[in-house]
Amino acid sequence: MKVACVGGGPAGLYIAILLKLENPSHDITVHERDPEGSTYGWGVRYRRGLLDELHAHDPVSALAIEEHSVRWRDGVAHVRDLTTRHHGDEGLGIGRHRLLELLAHRARSLGVRLAYESEVTAVPPGTDLVVVADGEHSALRDRYRDHFGTRVTSGRNRYLWLGTTQVFDAFTFAFAETEHGWIWCYGHGYSDTHSTCVVECSPETFTGLGLDRANEAGVLALLERLFAGILDGHPLIGRSAADGSAQWLAFRTLTNRTWYRRNLVLLGDAAHTTHHSVGAGTTLALQDAMCLADVLREYGRRPEALAVYERQRRTELLSVQSAARYSAQWYENLTRYIDLPPHQMFALLGQRHSPLLPYVPPQLYYNLDKAAGQLEILRRFKRWLGPRAARALHARSSAARG
Repeated sequence: MKVACVGGGPAGLYIAILLKLENPSHDITVHERDPEGSTYGWGVRYRRGLLDELHAHDPVSALAIEEHSVRWRDGVAHVRDLTTRHHGDEGLGIGRHRLLELLAHRARSLGVRLAYESEVTAVPPGTDLVVVADGEHSALRDRYRDHFGTRVTSGRNRYLWLGTTQVFDAFTFAFAETEHGWIWCYGHGYSDTHSTCVVECSPETFTGLGLDRANEAGVLALLERLFAGILDGHPLIGRSAADGSAQWLAFRTLTNRTWYRRNLVLLGDAAHTTHHSVGAGTTLALQDAMCLADVLREYGRRPEALAVYERQRRTELLSVQSAARYSAQWYENLTRYIDLPPHQMFALLGQRHSPLLPYVPPQLYYNLDKAAGQLEILRRFKRWLGPRAARALHARSSAARG
């Protein structure tokens, strides 16, 4: 096949690698609109399960990614002047720039052409397959927006993606109270010298603190004061716009009615986004690529191949998308939980993906969850009851509002 991958992010590079591994005679070009090495962002995080999947599909790139990743097992939360720490599952982080370097090197070694500063806004002529993996602002997808049924909704809170030279030894949360409300950050290491730090707050806090008016230097100075306890003298590092402003965002949830059109197929953020608080964007993009490669190996160029890919990935995404929605709501309703004792608040922070939590008083939910953790029969009952009760309560509250 002649394949054009639009977008030189993790999804575009990885699908190119997998297709070339499957058939070295495939003619594959990855088109990236930006110059090589100019990627935005700091570090990305993922779980051990993704690494296992990568090893199954391409051990060479998986070993390289694992070698350049950092690990943690603890989570720590700082609320006002109190701190609580929990031991949990292994998490891993890697710099986005390093990840793309590794995937680009692997792709080139297999004979994939990488075309930087090459923006694609129309289907390249003579291609058998066009993989659209250039993110939520994809120009090629938007060319056929009506066909794909692209829909975008914006979240309420504002957030800022930063780096820091403080290397966190755990996945770190910090919640700071101001006269204009709460502002918080969560961060993790991604190398021996740097960490990612995402700062978030409500619109009222955003404007009350003057973050909507300050330039990036002023924003970073204020945030360094608010989070001095976890930064320990290290600076925050931004990526200012051309006018010197900080790049605050409202999270955009993007969905598409369908993920393919003729020989054109969507991957990663071009197809779907999930709230940044679940840290699944890179994982889902790579899993999209693995699924598409598996389906194409089984079905070849038969018309149903892309439909099977879409159906499988939609099904697999349901639980992650649900968790992301509830996670975003948890942060948007932070005041519901923040005055609990820190160990309880942190426990419910870990339970923020639960569909039942928004409808149960936090203290009661904590006690029920603690009891369920001690008895297997209660754990099973909770897993069975939670989604059903949440649907019923949501329907009742929606009817009352109507």
